[in-house]
Amino acid sequence: MARPLSRRTLLQAATLAAAVPALSEAATGRAVAAPVGTPASWTVRPFGLEDVSLGRGVFADKRKLMLDHARGYDVNRLLQVFRANAGLATGGAVAPGGWEGLDGEANGNLRGHYTGHFLTMLAQAYRSTQEQVFADRIGTMVGALTEVRAALRREPAVLSVAGKFGTAADQVRGSYEYVDLPAAALGGTSAVTLSVWVRPTHDADWTRVFDFGDDTTRYLYLAARNQAGAPRFAVTTSGAGGEQSLDGSAPLPLNQWSHLAVTIAGGTGTLYVNGAAVARNTAMSLTPAALGTLKNNWLGRSNYSADPVFAGAFEEFNVFSRALTAAEITELQSRRAADASTGRGDLASYAFDETAGGTFADASGRGLTATLRRTWGGPSHPGFLAAYPETQFIDLESRTSPDYTKVWAPYYTAHKILRGLLDAYTATDDGRALDLASGMCDWMYSRLSQLPEPTLQRMWGIFSSGEFGGIVEAICDLHSITAKAEHLALARLFDLDRLIDACAADTDILDGLHANQHIPIFTGYVRLYDETGEERYLTSAKNFWDMVVPHRMYGIGGTSTAEFWKARDVIAGTLSATTAETCCAYNMLKLSRTLFFHAQEPKYMDHYERALYNQVLGSKQDKPDAEKPLVTYFIGLTPGHVRDYTPKQGTTCCEGTGMESATKYQDSVYFAKSDGSALYVNLYSPSTLTWAEKGVTVTQTTGYPGEQGSTLTFGGARASFTLRLRVPSWATAGFRVTVNGSAVPGTPAPGSYFAVSRTWRAGDTVRITLPFRTRVEKALDDPSLQTLFHGPVNLVARASATEFLKVGLYRDAGLSGDLTASLTPVPAKRLHFTLDGQCRCLTY
Repeated sequence: MARPLSRRTLLQAATLAAAVPALSEAATGRAVAAPVGTPASWTVRPFGLEDVSLGRGVFADKRKLMLDHARGYDVNRLLQVFRANAGLATGGAVAPGGWEGLDGEANGNLRGHYTGHFLTMLAQAYRSTQEQVFADRIGTMVGALTEVRAALRREPAVLSVAGKFGTAADQVRGSYEYVDLPAAALGGTSAVTLSVWVRPTHDADWTRVFDFGDDTTRYLYLAARNQAGAPRFAVTTSGAGGEQSLDGSAPLPLNQWSHLAVTIAGGTGTLYVNGAAVARNTAMSLTPAALGTLKNNWLGRSNYSADPVFAGAFEEFNVFSRALTAAEITELQSRRAADASTGRGDLASYAFDETAGGTFADASGRGLTATLRRTWGGPSHPGFLAAYPETQFIDLESRTSPDYTKVWAPYYTAHKILRGLLDAYTATDDGRALDLASGMCDWMYSRLSQLPEPTLQRMWGIFSSGEFGGIVEAICDLHSITAKAEHLALARLFDLDRLIDACAADTDILDGLHANQHIPIFTGYVRLYDETGEERYLTSAKNFWDMVVPHRMYGIGGTSTAEFWKARDVIAGTLSATTAETCCAYNMLKLSRTLFFHAQEPKYMDHYERALYNQVLGSKQDKPDAEKPLVTYFIGLTPGHVRDYTPKQGTTCCEGTGMESATKYQDSVYFAKSDGSALYVNLYSPSTLTWAEKGVTVTQTTGYPGEQGSTLTFGGARASFTLRLRVPSWATAGFRVTVNGSAVPGTPAPGSYFAVSRTWRAGDTVRITLPFRTRVEKALDDPSLQTLFHGPVNLVARASATEFLKVGLYRDAGLSGDLTASLTPVPAKRLHFTLDGQCRCLTY
C-alpha cells in the first residue's frame, strides 16, 4: 500500500512533542535532532534517541537483551487478536496469552494494549540503532493494522477454508461473527432433521452450533458443549426450566470435523454424532411447529447473550422437513447431501462454498439467503481500530461502577495503540501509521463529544474501567501534527475536573486512588497546558508531583502498594510484597522530565536518577528470553522478597512499559536550552551526544555508579554555550569540576546545576568528581525503619532473614555523618560491601 502522508510534508511547523525534534541528516549521514517543533512553553528540550548513543555499561547490556527480544518475537502473534476481531485470517498465529489473549485475565478485555507497547519499543529501537529489522517489523505491523481497519469498515466477509468435502466457512475465535438465517428457515414443520458438519477450535461451554429463537423463552438450539463438555440439543417454549433435551456423552474433538444431526418426529428426538445415535428422548413433544415464526435464526450465536460465539468452521448445514433414518444419517458421513440419497435439505441448505462476500446461497429452492454478521454490528465510525468490539466503549458510557470482566480500561488500551502508531510514524515516516492514529482520534471524538459533561466526569472517575492512561499526551502530540481543532477538543474531553481542581488548589486527595491510573493523566495535562496555555493544567501537575515525591515514595523511587496510594507520609505502614508497581515508576519518570521542560528544578532529575537506577534498571532481568521481556510487575520491599520477572499471566502493563523503558535509557541524559544557549547533563551515564545544531559531539565516559565521577570529551566544531552539570542532592561530600585539568571556580551546591560557560573546542575534556557518601534515609512514619544509600544507589542486603535487619551503623560514622566506614568493600565486586561481617550489600 502506498504511504500517502509524508513526514517531511506534515512536520513543517510541528512534530511529536514527546518524540521531540524532527530528523535531519548530518554530515555523518545518520538521523539527528533538528531544533524544530518543540512547544513554545518548553524552556529546555530533549534530544532524540537517535542523537544519544549508549556506551558500554549496564544500560547497554540491559538494552541489548530487550533488543534481542524485539528482533525475535513473532509480531504475527501480537496481530492475531486484531485480525481475529476483524474476521481476517490469522495464519495460524497463536495470541501471546495473558492479558493479550481471550483466555487471559478478565476475558482478555485489555487485549491490544501490549501490541501498542511493542510498536513503541520497535520505534525506539529503530531510532536508537537504525537497524532495518526494526523498521521492517514496524512496517509489517502498521500494514496489518491498516488491513484490519479496512476490514472493520466493511461488512463481514466469509473466511473460506478447506472443509470436509470442499470449502467451509471459518469463524475465527474473537471475530464475534455468526450466520443469520431468514425467519422461514425451520418452516414451521412438525418433523425435522437438522444436519451439519462442524470443526470446533475452542472448548468453551454453551457455544451454539445453531440457535433458533425469540429470546430466552422460546428457542431450539444445538450447543457444541454443555456444562459437561458434550453436545446438547434442547427445545422449549417456556425457558430453560421447560427444555426438552438430548445430551451427548463425549466432547467433540477440537480441530477435527464432526457431523451432528438431530431428528424429531412422532414425539421422539434423536441426537447423532458422527453417524452414531448418542441420545434419544421419547417424550419430545415440542417441534418447530410449536415455536412458530422466530426472530433469531442463527448459526454460531446463542439467544443467551452471555454465551460465547462459536469458534470453528461450518460446512453442509441442511434442514429437512422429515426425520431422516439412521441409515440416511450414516450415508451423510461420507458424502455431501447433494450426492446422497437424501438430497439437499428441503427447508434450508447451505454448502458454504462461497469464497468471497458475506452471504451464503440456499440450495433448498426456497431462496433463503443467509448473511454473515457481527454480534456487535460494526464500528460507529470508520476510524475505529481495536482488538475487540466497540462494546466496551459503549458499556462504559452508562456504567456507574467498576467491573473489569465487563469493561477493562478501553481508553487505556486505545492509548497504547495510539501511542505505538505515533511512535511508529515518527521513527519510520510511514504515513499509514499517522492515518491510523488520526482516524482513532476522529472516532473517539465522534463518541465522546456527544456525551454530556456529567457523563464524562463519571466515566473517568471509575476505577479501572474508566482508566485512560496517557491518552491526553498522545492526542496532544497528534494535534501538534494535524492541527485539527477536533483533536485538541478531544484531549480536553478527558479532563477529570475533581482531580485537576484539587491538585491545582494543592489539596491532597490521593489517598485510596489507583496510582497508575492517575500518574500519566498529569503528563497529559502538562501537554494540554502546552497546547492551550491554561495554567491550571500545569499547576495541578506540579502540585501532584509534590504529593507523590517524597510523601508516597519509597527509597528506590517507586510508589504505590498493591497498585494504590495510601495516606500521605505513610511509608513503613505500606511495605508489602506488592509495593512499587513498575508502571508507576515509568510514568513518574515521564512526568518528571516533562515538568523539567517547563521548570529546571533539580528535584525532578534527582528523582529521575533515583527511580531509574534503583527501580527501573533492576526491573529488567539479566537474562535473554525470546518469549517474554522478563520485567517485574512489583518490586516488593518486604524482607526476603524475591522479584518475579514473569508476573501474573504475562503481557501485563508493566511488561509493556518495561519494554519501552529498556529501549530508551538514554532519553534524559542530556537536554538543551530551547535557545541553544546551554547543555544540561542530567545523568552520569556512558553515552555520546551528537548535537547537530551546534556541530558538537560530547562523549561521556564513566563506570558510574561504580565510578564516583565522569569524563566528558568534546568533539566537532567550536561552539559557545553553558554546560550545566547536575549536582545531585546527595552529593554533600564535594562536587569538583575540571576543564582540561584546571579546576573550575565556584561552589557547587547539592541539588542544583553547576554552570561552566565557554567556547568549547574539539578535545576539551571535563572531569566531574562526585565522592559518594553512605547515608540512611528514614521512613517518614517510622524513623527506626531505614534504608541504606551509597551515593545514588540504594543498597540491598543479601541475607536469608525474612525480618528487617537490626544493625549498628553509627559506631564508625564520621563527624559529617558519612557511614562509609561502617562498610567493608568486597574485593573485585563493585558496590558490594559487608556490614558487620554478616551480610553483603549490593545494587540493582
